[in-house]
Amino acid sequence: MPASLALYDNYTRTLREFAPLAKDAPVGVYTCGPTVYDYQHIGNFRTFLFEDVLKRVLRWNGYKVNHVMNITDVGHLTSDADTGEDKMEKGARRTGKSAWDIAKLYTDDFLEQLGRLNIEDADILCRATDHIAEQIAFIEDIERKGYTYRTTDGVYFDTSKQDDYGYLARLDIHGLEAGKRVELGEKRLPTDFALWKFSKPEEKRQMEWDSPWGRGFPGWHIECSAMAQKYLGDFFDIHCGGEDHIPVHHTNEIAQTEARVGTRLANIWMHAYFLLLNDAKMAKSAGEFLRVQSLIERGYDPLVYRYLCLTAHYRTQMSFSWEAMDAAATALDRMRNGFFALPSDAGAAADASYLDRFADEINDDLNVPRALAVAWEVLRGDLLPAVKRATLLRFDDVLGLRLAEWEPREEEAPDEVTALAEARAAARKAKNWGEADRLRGELASRGWEMEDQPNGYRLKKKA
Repeated sequence: MPASLALYDNYTRTLREFAPLAKDAPVGVYTCGPTVYDYQHIGNFRTFLFEDVLKRVLRWNGYKVNHVMNITDVGHLTSDADTGEDKMEKGARRTGKSAWDIAKLYTDDFLEQLGRLNIEDADILCRATDHIAEQIAFIEDIERKGYTYRTTDGVYFDTSKQDDYGYLARLDIHGLEAGKRVELGEKRLPTDFALWKFSKPEEKRQMEWDSPWGRGFPGWHIECSAMAQKYLGDFFDIHCGGEDHIPVHHTNEIAQTEARVGTRLANIWMHAYFLLLNDAKMAKSAGEFLRVQSLIERGYDPLVYRYLCLTAHYRTQMSFSWEAMDAAATALDRMRNGFFALPSDAGAAADASYLDRFADEINDDLNVPRALAVAWEVLRGDLLPAVKRATLLRFDDVLGLRLAEWEPREEEAPDEVTALAEARAAARKAKNWGEADRLRGELASRGWEMEDQPNGYRLKKKA
């Protein structure tokens, strides 16, 4: 029997055996989605790929999953100090489009790239701008409980009211000197954060709403607390994001939810580590960044990037290079061709011992690199070809490489080559092996290989 599923929880800093909170309900998973003021870079997609693998592993273990992802289309300022220009307004000015138009443009592109990487859609995709009422209600509740204060520019969460504020990130609250990490302004503590920001009278914002505190817009963190609670309840199974969410965004989500309902929002908190480019975190703020489209323009199948991400554990930082992409392309090509050559047999069953070994690896905190090694062992091993295929197909439920959908790219053969192939096929059917061999040699002299298959043949240009 394979090992039970164990996941690393950043809240407890331990590897925990997974047990769903509710036995008769889907596993509730919330993942922080994109801020749609620009295109997403491939570092962002490494996190989304990790979350996709998590869903697939949960299903492998027999669980149904209810996956909620937010779209941040308002309220994300340019600093942790809640200062600077809203990223949506900044993106609108950069593009010359309205904030609403760029939100749709970059959301649509994000969803298109998910499809290219074979990342499954969330069950619920919720936009911050569609949930302003829920965010206001959330702030009103924590205000009534005494966790807020007002300044001239907004309503803030008072982190001094919580003895355990910052536990997720193990923040040294007393060691944070005011004005060193962030400019305080009217904030009482550097860790306090905006729940609602007031629109400046001299600035006309495209995205603003009336509230009990005045016209303005929500802070960044409140949307996730409000929408996660709306769709998954006060305390659900798993919350995911990137490692950069730990010290601020997820810390503040927990603070808000503890203030409102007394829970840490999610039972398990999981985070993917950064993708590094030239030993630096890939980020839009750094200027140039690589998109999935950038990979396509250089001739890569997007699934090559998926394969590359599968070769590194999600809790290790991964360095990106074009040499690494080339190696991943070569490996994926070999796996695809090896799988394609295997005969399909509806009656063939996956090998139980290899399924158990694969499950042991993916259930060890999603150790996909070792699970991938098991897949290679199957492909190169001595199992019957049809059993190999059935086993690899089952593995691909987790790997998501679309092995069954791939076919070699065929070059159109000249008429004379096609005629030789047809003649050889006829010679084989008549068991005229000498003539068949002669015609194979003739094809080879013209630079073509003829690959016999159960339902005919395939012509392939020699490398």
